[in-house]
Amino acid sequence: MTVVTRFAPSPTGFLHIGGARTALFNWLYAKRHGGKMLLRIEDTDRERSTEAAIQAIIDGLKWLGLDWDGDVVYQFSRAARHREVAESLLAQGRAYYCYATPQELEEMRETARKEGRPLRYDGRWRDRDPSEAPPGVKPVIRLKAPTEGETVVEDAVQGRVVWQNKDLDDLVLLRSDGTPTYMLAVVVDDHDMNVTHVIRGDDHLTNAARQTQIYQALGWDVPKMAHVPMILGPDGAKLSKRHGALGVEAYRSMGYLPVALRNYLVRLGWSHGDQEIFSTQEMVDAFDLKNIGRSPARFDFAKLENLNGHYMRQTPDEELVDALEQLLPELQGDEHHLGRTFSPGLRSKLVAAMPGLKERAKTLVELLDSAYYLYAQRPLHLDEKAKTLLAEGRPRLAGIDAKLEAVEDWTAAAVEAVVRAHAEAVGAKLGQVAQPLRAALTGRATSPGLFDVMAVLGKDETLSRLRDQMSAAPAA
Repeated sequence: MTVVTRFAPSPTGFLHIGGARTALFNWLYAKRHGGKMLLRIEDTDRERSTEAAIQAIIDGLKWLGLDWDGDVVYQFSRAARHREVAESLLAQGRAYYCYATPQELEEMRETARKEGRPLRYDGRWRDRDPSEAPPGVKPVIRLKAPTEGETVVEDAVQGRVVWQNKDLDDLVLLRSDGTPTYMLAVVVDDHDMNVTHVIRGDDHLTNAARQTQIYQALGWDVPKMAHVPMILGPDGAKLSKRHGALGVEAYRSMGYLPVALRNYLVRLGWSHGDQEIFSTQEMVDAFDLKNIGRSPARFDFAKLENLNGHYMRQTPDEELVDALEQLLPELQGDEHHLGRTFSPGLRSKLVAAMPGLKERAKTLVELLDSAYYLYAQRPLHLDEKAKTLLAEGRPRLAGIDAKLEAVEDWTAAAVEAVVRAHAEAVGAKLGQVAQPLRAALTGRATSPGLFDVMAVLGKDETLSRLRDQMSAAPAA
């Protein structure tokens, strides 16, 4: 048997973080077993489905590195097939026309509310002849569900889940306008696409009972099911936008690497001993359904940031600069004035500075911000801490520019020797010279190693920036 999984999002919004994890689990399971993952866009809700959402889902999956097999299947385009299956159930006596009016259904609802029980259709048309149909009412087609016994799902995550059939009513398969319901469409599509494993959120667990009944009525094999607990916010409440229930594209804009987000998501609800960091191949080799926990996972931004920092430090410098450049178009307002690409000169400076820059940063946005000194326009705008350091230390920098001017072989070691000698000459500790010098050259109180900064900036830019600040009027 070839394992076939599917990711089947509804295109009513972006690819959110829970959906991304579901897609990852399906992808890993298929890869682990040498099978296929299919992508089906469940666009039967015509009012809420949008092209922009479809594109966001596809872009999000591609960015995360989750590829699928074959063409994207659009559920709405298969409506004729869904109708055909509903009508075949009708012909076999496993479904029936229901002529209950909207008013009758509302009365059923009202009665159920008053009696404090869940709404269930009362089966009033289950055994009646359509010749008794009231004039002018278009019927729906309902499944003739079993009324006795139980419906069982042997779930790979939740274990054995049992529903009493008397508690499940005859669900609608085809609406009165001839459009299929979600329940029917999912079953027919999964069957026709040869899906063997349905891995999805546990909010679909009740649907599993309904869909199992449709499979059984059709005499089709029911796929293996695995219902994964939801993701909660750090406070244990349902994950919402304030927690970070954002679209995958928002994580890209915030400067996370796809490899880090993928690694973080795989550990949300699934474990493999104490291992936290997985290469893609390690994930594929280790992933199974039995190690998915039954309790909801909690989203932890600090853990994601630490993981992202780890992957940034592992990424080759040239690749990190490429990743920064891809982020440029997404920076709101581009306060960095960098445009959409790096100039060749800035690119080579960024590559040279990257070993020092990537040690501290947790995201690409932080990384770009910490590289400010490389692309800042002269005269530099100093932040408040830098202004204070320079105001206090400016007298100790007097004359250092002439000493630096005399350096011929401009390397980190050569400039360090000059700065150390200057500090000794003015009777100061190294930090008392280095800190105001850092402020003058970077506009910040913190940066990568000062002498590395000077080496990357080069002699001309270092001296120009230093002289800009030395000639500026001291802060009052």
